[in-house]
Amino acid sequence: MNVLVVGSGIAGLTAALHAHEAGHEVTVVTKGGLGDGSTGYAQGGVAGVYGAGDSARQHAADTMVAGAGLSEAEAVDVLVADGAERIAELIARGVAFDRDADGTLLLGREAAHSHARIVHAGGDATGAAISRALVDSVRRTSIGVVEHAFVTDLIVEGGAVRGIRLLLDDATTELRADAVIIATGGAGHLFAHTTNPAGTTGDGIAAAIRAGAAVDDLEFVQFHPTILASGAAFLISEAVRGEGATLIDDRGRRFAFDSHPDGELAPRDVVSRAIARQAAAQGSPVRLDATMLGAGTLATRFPTIDRVTRERGFDWSREPIPVTPAAHYLMGGIVTDLHGRSTIPGLFAVGEAARTGVHGANRLASNSLLEGAVFGARAAAVLGEPWRGPTAERPSSRSAAPEHPSSRSAQRFSRASLQQLMWDHVGLLRTDEGLQLALDTVRGWRASASVPQTAADHEDANLLLIAEATASAALSRAGSVGAHFRLSESTAPAAAPILETV
Repeated sequence: MNVLVVGSGIAGLTAALHAHEAGHEVTVVTKGGLGDGSTGYAQGGVAGVYGAGDSARQHAADTMVAGAGLSEAEAVDVLVADGAERIAELIARGVAFDRDADGTLLLGREAAHSHARIVHAGGDATGAAISRALVDSVRRTSIGVVEHAFVTDLIVEGGAVRGIRLLLDDATTELRADAVIIATGGAGHLFAHTTNPAGTTGDGIAAAIRAGAAVDDLEFVQFHPTILASGAAFLISEAVRGEGATLIDDRGRRFAFDSHPDGELAPRDVVSRAIARQAAAQGSPVRLDATMLGAGTLATRFPTIDRVTRERGFDWSREPIPVTPAAHYLMGGIVTDLHGRSTIPGLFAVGEAARTGVHGANRLASNSLLEGAVFGARAAAVLGEPWRGPTAERPSSRSAAPEHPSSRSAQRFSRASLQQLMWDHVGLLRTDEGLQLALDTVRGWRASASVPQTAADHEDANLLLIAEATASAALSRAGSVGAHFRLSESTAPAAAPILETV
């Protein structure tokens, strides 16, 4: 088969390598350079190596708990069952996970994990190590690579996906294929504050929506609790808290226990909301205290974080550092089966662009790299087989979002205005009124938008489309669950402030 893989993170490159090794003709199309994207930014590691007293069964149980009851058991079982093989494959492809003196893999623990089961590389540079190894592996093959190409749409003919349209060297062109695998990541730049690199504008998900593919769970956006609250967004890995760092308020009190008995190691949605509330109450950022770990441990275990915090004027071995939440990971996306097949024949989705059912309402830390590797390989394994994707209709407890008349927004559209709107009203803390305002405003902007011409125009159009779908999904899911948290109108405003030090 002729296979196009759109995206070059862990999910896309794993799919490309497996498809190539199965004898398919493979081309990787990527928006930036090969290996650009979110994978290289991942700090924590890959969950799935089990020590004494731990097991795949317990990993699955932790994943289900973190997903707030909405993770699909069959998908979770696939994730943990295939995990060891995929981690071994990464090692074989050249990923040098950290080991102790006798060669045993070092295992870290992160929030909502009951055991230390996370392998890491370079201390806190796991994603970069994985990206380098996979890029090198692809470069050693005959896999075609098209870099700096912006995919604008999918080609659908006879009810099946037959290729892609893209902007390349300022010209529109088409690439034909028997199958297209979307691995373009999430849509972090829907929000004013995000850990995601600049290119994560939901392009693959938006193209799938326009082609008629089913999407689901877009209301579940994970906000990472601990971003350095000084300068450009920089993530402070959850593994720091896993090693013993604590969250403190302006009096030095560990406030996270007010929200959950696991305190700093509660699920991410709980910790993020606790931080946002405390920061708003005290009018300044909360602090992450890692001083008990000592300068040597911090520099060795977290060399990247150690370097960046010091560059920004903090000695975190001596003083707590200011932290704040930011948009991090999209749990929803293109609906797939357990082999990445979407509701349109010929279209696969893997990684953060896909809604596999693993994450439910809240992703368990360090399951994302694992999911990309597991489902990237599984998608490649069924290329050429008769199509048996999911049906377009999925069971749901949600009703359709109410339709309100769309009108031109009083505020003129800009990407920054969209991001602030989404941060204020479709962020950590949501209200009916705020969600409806966001939805009406986005619909007004979409109604008055011109036909996109440039790559930036297409990104804006994609963000608007996904913003509408996300606000609509959030408005129509009654109650709170996981990362989707609804406030009553009588409580505090929905906006979760980002508080930076001067």
